[in-house]
Amino acid sequence: MTEVEFLAFERGSDLKHQFFDGEVFAMSGGTPTHSRIASNFMITLGNRLWGKACQPYNSDLRIKVALTGLITYPDLSVICGPLEFAAGTNDTVVNPTLLVEVLSDSTEAFDRGRKFLNYQRIPSLREYLLVSQHEPRIEQFVRGEAGQWTWRLAEGMEASLLLPSVDVTLVLQDVFAQVEFTPQPEPDSHP
Repeated sequence: MTEVEFLAFERGSDLKHQFFDGEVFAMSGGTPTHSRIASNFMITLGNRLWGKACQPYNSDLRIKVALTGLITYPDLSVICGPLEFAAGTNDTVVNPTLLVEVLSDSTEAFDRGRKFLNYQRIPSLREYLLVSQHEPRIEQFVRGEAGQWTWRLAEGMEASLLLPSVDVTLVLQDVFAQVEFTPQPEPDSHP
């Protein structure tokens, strides 16, 4: 499938799909915990960015990595300044400053690996956050002036995290408010 064919298909679909290298991948629905965390994040960040040049967008905003062709829907995107659209579109954005993914068991490896490698090719991207839905934990990747990525970790409800790309400090208790964490099963230790 070409990108043009994909976008026409996607605009007529009730489901969301990712597109990469000519292939289409259905995006699965999230859990209630995933949805609560993404909503909390949107509300918290939206309140702190109200009236500023940087604005958050939920998972309905389609993002394209122009240099690799990946088209996807991050759980949350922040765009600073005017939206810039992929060539020939008015609904697919190419200039996020901050991207957030709430990790799911089925997508975690992709979000950490191939997707992040693609995201790193977005010139405007300054920050990438991976948010756990099993515990109050956010991993932060910040692009430095020389292009290198620095990893930081915030854990626990009392922890806070400075987001330098948008000059906002988040408190994890706001992001994880009213979230009931489900204990993870212990790995099977039988031979």
